[in-house]
Amino acid sequence: MFSNTMLRKILVMLMSLLVVAWVHFIMYPESTGFWSALNLPIFLQHWNTSTRSSHPKIPNNPTRTPTETDLRIKEITQKLDQLIPPRPFAHLNSTTSAAHSRASILNPRDPYCRGEQLDVLLEVRDHLGRRKDYGGDFLRARMSSPALQAGASGKVTDFNNGTYLVSFTLFWEGRVSLSVLLIHPSEGASALWRARNQGYDRVIYKGQFVNGTSHVFTECGLTLNTSAELCQYLDPRDQEAFYCVRPQHMPCDALTRMSTRNKDISYLTVEEKSLFQRSNVGVEMLKGLKGIDVSGCNKSEKKKEKCQIGMETPVPGGYTLKGKWLTTFCDHIQFNTIKINECLKGKLIYLLGDSTLRQWIYYLPKVVKTLKFFDLHGTGMFKKHLLLDAGRHTQIQWKKHSYPFVTLQLYSIIDEDYIPREIDRIPGDKNTAIVITLGQHFRPFPIDIFIRRVINVRKAIERLFLRSPATKVVIKTENIREMNIDTERFGDFHGYLQYLTMNDILQDLNVGVIDAWDMTIAYGTNNVHPPDHVVGQQINMFLNYLC
Repeated sequence: MFSNTMLRKILVMLMSLLVVAWVHFIMYPESTGFWSALNLPIFLQHWNTSTRSSHPKIPNNPTRTPTETDLRIKEITQKLDQLIPPRPFAHLNSTTSAAHSRASILNPRDPYCRGEQLDVLLEVRDHLGRRKDYGGDFLRARMSSPALQAGASGKVTDFNNGTYLVSFTLFWEGRVSLSVLLIHPSEGASALWRARNQGYDRVIYKGQFVNGTSHVFTECGLTLNTSAELCQYLDPRDQEAFYCVRPQHMPCDALTRMSTRNKDISYLTVEEKSLFQRSNVGVEMLKGLKGIDVSGCNKSEKKKEKCQIGMETPVPGGYTLKGKWLTTFCDHIQFNTIKINECLKGKLIYLLGDSTLRQWIYYLPKVVKTLKFFDLHGTGMFKKHLLLDAGRHTQIQWKKHSYPFVTLQLYSIIDEDYIPREIDRIPGDKNTAIVITLGQHFRPFPIDIFIRRVINVRKAIERLFLRSPATKVVIKTENIREMNIDTERFGDFHGYLQYLTMNDILQDLNVGVIDAWDMTIAYGTNNVHPPDHVVGQQINMFLNYLC
């Protein structure tokens, strides 16, 4: 039996602990130590600690209630599952064949008039000539006139029964060639979708921890299958996570640099891999169709409203003619050096994303000679880049997005953050503009990573508009890239799904869109880093939104 004196001492101790906890909370409301012990949610910009776990996941506590973001990710993933049903096959002969498929122009005319629509009916067959009764082939339609430096994408409608309607809008006069490429048969698309969502380990991260003159590398990743003690780098608010094996005798905060390499692993079968040999990727399906002639027919173009933020972007949203990009949905001008200088005067511009936006910051000083790089004492290609024109009070900054970022080069992670956090730090005003691009580095990973990031970007843009509705935000979609790339990791099929996903998530935001996917198809670049004349036209579209 406890004495009354002992009970009073215990009660006093408990009261003291409660008082200490209350004072701790009042003085340090963002401290993690006390509340993490109680397993309560912590909302911090970053939190890193160490833990021992056999298979950590992107922060996903099975006991917690699914968030609105979790439910949205599930909804989008289910939509994609329905769009790309399983298509098992026993032999290459039962997959779609470009050579055996048949195409015919509906209601042919001679000549056609500029502005009219030309439709092609495509009936796909397998390598034995048998008609297919389902769709899902990954096709790319394009019309072009090389002599005119003209090109535009076409629109593909899948009837899900082995037939497709390919529609081309005849934007210019002259001789026009039509093309539909079979990038992947439906069986290949299905295989890529299944394989993509099976693992996070196609890319291996190596983190460099530095402590004084000593340094050590350990394995890192979006998830790690190991029993070793781990450093966790978590963003609890946005449910983003990254992990590294904890080095001996070094704190988790000592993580300084990162690099990646591709792991020798595949989730495709031998038969599926045969579909992605270069000779089977991007095969022409309209070899039998001759070019068509397009005349002006005395048709006049309707006057369009000036390009501005918030406009809906159709597909195709433009075309190239004499190497210039001409929009179909708004009136835009070609900026010369004088107009560029006038537009950029007093502007603060943030370019957030990957190396396809870094091309912008390399291109601009070639045109605007007064823009000069300011040395921020970083190293390597992936350091923060800053352009200044002190006389015109212009500042343009490029900063890469955070994980996943894929490169063999060792890069610093000291000053990097997820794009939503970067947006949160921008005050914004009528002279501030933000350009965002995401995609290429997400392709090797399950698509939930990409979906979550875009949702978080959307939320950050909404927060920005609450404090500064005058800030201009522009989204640049992904470029198409090389066809001889490692298809399972980086192929355009993954990029196209991300393109559709991003458009779905951001569709009703008051932002401008530079549809680089549409543009690079029209230009026929097939290069993740298109040439300068294409980059210049992407920037020109941005300037039309800006000024």
